[in-house]
Amino acid sequence: MGKTNVAVHVKNPPLKKQDRNVREVVSKFSLPLVLLAMWAVMFFIDSRFLSVDNISNLGRQTAIIGIVAIAQTLVIITKGIDLSVGATLGISSVITAQLLVNETSVLMTVVIISLIGLLIGVINGVLIYDAKITPFIATLGTMTIIRGATLLTSEGRIISGVPREVTQLAESTFLGIPFLLVVMIIIAGIGALVIRYTVFGRNLFSIGSSEESARLSGVNVRMTTYGAYGIAGILSAIAGFLLTTRLASGIPTAGEGYELDAIASAVIGGASLFGAQGSIIGTVIGSFIMSTLRNAGNLLGIQPFWLQIAIGGLLLAVVFFDQIQKRKS
Repeated sequence: MGKTNVAVHVKNPPLKKQDRNVREVVSKFSLPLVLLAMWAVMFFIDSRFLSVDNISNLGRQTAIIGIVAIAQTLVIITKGIDLSVGATLGISSVITAQLLVNETSVLMTVVIISLIGLLIGVINGVLIYDAKITPFIATLGTMTIIRGATLLTSEGRIISGVPREVTQLAESTFLGIPFLLVVMIIIAGIGALVIRYTVFGRNLFSIGSSEESARLSGVNVRMTTYGAYGIAGILSAIAGFLLTTRLASGIPTAGEGYELDAIASAVIGGASLFGAQGSIIGTVIGSFIMSTLRNAGNLLGIQPFWLQIAIGGLLLAVVFFDQIQKRKS
């Protein structure tokens, strides 16, 4: 009598769950490990990299691009893009210098430029939501307008004469941490709490996943879009203020290229250009990675043109792998 072979398929959910947990842990800690590896390699190549002065300088560099990158992350989560963040930083830097030179208080200066940033952001939101212009074209247009307005406002000249007590803010520290970096940490902490624990944060992800589904679920898509771009404008303006304190002047061309660095930082940090995915903490780490590349290039005497090529290639690689991951899912 012949034997009958019976194939027995045993499901093993715990193993699958374990594998998934391992992947999540690897994904969570991969970015910090990459950053630490970069720092270790740089230390062995040039011990000056981990000097107190250089680390403080790296922190100040990261603070400004980090704030702009956080602004960009909020927009990217909604499946949008904001190319005007660098221009908003630039015009805010010039207006900050003009106000401070004319003896306007620091508090009033911050309020004024924040309102300007909010106005720019809301205009972007109106163009995108109400006028139905794609985010790329809408913010490209406002970026160009703002750049022209910046040159008109400053007459193409650097605004110098910022009071010394203001520029000392950029040089000061709190518990050994550069003041500019402290500001970024505070903004990052608030941003992380907002997108994780508030209705507004959940709405950002809902819109990024599916705007129509979000609308049917009761999400106020218009106000959430205004909010995302408005906050992005405010944060970019604050970054402009901080840049002015660091440079001790308002430079009309300030912020050029920051929009690309912000996008790269956000994408490296885990944000997806397909929307509904992003992390403030990841963006901060991405900003440190970007700043480390530039800082290392300066220490090693690498031409900035090569650095720009490397950063562009890194951005393309990250987006390429993001596309592959989306196709698999």
